[in-house]
Amino acid sequence: MLARTTLAALVAVSPIAHARVVSANPVDTTPHVLDGIVNAIALVGDTVVVGGSFSEVSDARGSTTLDRANLFAYDLRTGEILPHFAPVMSSPVNALAEGAGGTVYVGGAGLVRLRLSDGSAVRSFDPRVSGGTVSTLARKGSKLYVGGDFTRPRLALARLSATTGVADSSFAITPGHPRTPRVKVHALAVSRDRLAVDGTFTTLNGLSRPQLGLVDVGGVSAKVADWRTDAYAADCMDVFPSYVRGLDFAPDGSYFAVVTTGGPGGRRKLCDTAARFETYARGERVRPTWVNHTGGDSLYSVSVTGSAVYVGGHQRWMDNPSGRDSAGPGAVPREGIAAIHPVTGKALSWNPGRERGIGVKAFLAHAGGLLVGSDTTRLGREYHARIGMFPLP
Repeated sequence: MLARTTLAALVAVSPIAHARVVSANPVDTTPHVLDGIVNAIALVGDTVVVGGSFSEVSDARGSTTLDRANLFAYDLRTGEILPHFAPVMSSPVNALAEGAGGTVYVGGAGLVRLRLSDGSAVRSFDPRVSGGTVSTLARKGSKLYVGGDFTRPRLALARLSATTGVADSSFAITPGHPRTPRVKVHALAVSRDRLAVDGTFTTLNGLSRPQLGLVDVGGVSAKVADWRTDAYAADCMDVFPSYVRGLDFAPDGSYFAVVTTGGPGGRRKLCDTAARFETYARGERVRPTWVNHTGGDSLYSVSVTGSAVYVGGHQRWMDNPSGRDSAGPGAVPREGIAAIHPVTGKALSWNPGRERGIGVKAFLAHAGGLLVGSDTTRLGREYHARIGMFPLP
């Protein structure tokens, strides 16, 4: 058990580099989400904002239960739930991003910007996102990147003013030719001059980019980068026509990691895997630097901190390319959460475990550790309902 005093002056900085792997012992101050699932986490100063599909939360001791409709916030240092931040979100929250001036962007059936002081909407932010849902958000300075399956102000992918919500006309990247009935961006992440995007699409601006692409956002106008991989062009199981899920850049932006679902696909396919790609590789056939297979279990989320590539889903094993819902030669047990060496691509010894359930849907690395959001109640062999945190030792 960790004392509350181990959490001192933790402030969000993005991207976050950790010099070492986080502890396998979660802190004891995080509150509990008592039902549903956590889909997204944001850190605004020292306030943690948690979104998903749920109706009740409690303090870390379980002594006080509060109604919270799909969104709540708490103090990172103490775990105290913010009493005045209780907006009623009528549908699940899928994505969150830190805003300036004590605000947070909230994506789901629509997109709003809320004040943490009282949960009220910032009326000057008017994004007019419609025709579908918001799945993922990333803010870089004055720009807010938005992905989902919406149709306005652009199809599935847009860059907005973080202040007004107005669509940026210099960003005209259109995903197309989806593997599913609708174009959907599942995840995006932004580094200093690259935007990584994955989803159901197979083209970006008419260029072949099967389920994954990079956009050069360093110039006046955004353009599809000279970077293509066919690693996700193959089919996995029929029930997973599109199978890419989470992605995240390394702190220096030099590489990024992608995780997938898809079912057992063998060592030649990237179904149910984590993979590393080099950001500034060029050409039509960029290959992953390494691939780590679960052997038949989905991964949904990934967080890259430099010292580790954390992956979460409902996996039973890692290092398991020969497994087919079984432990093949060399497989190591990693229940629901794991850390991968960023250079070798092999699972690290870190193995806190978590109840598997659907899986980890949200990671957030910050200066003091790693926040984890899921649909289950056991994390690091302790009770931490749907939200928890592994601190840096």
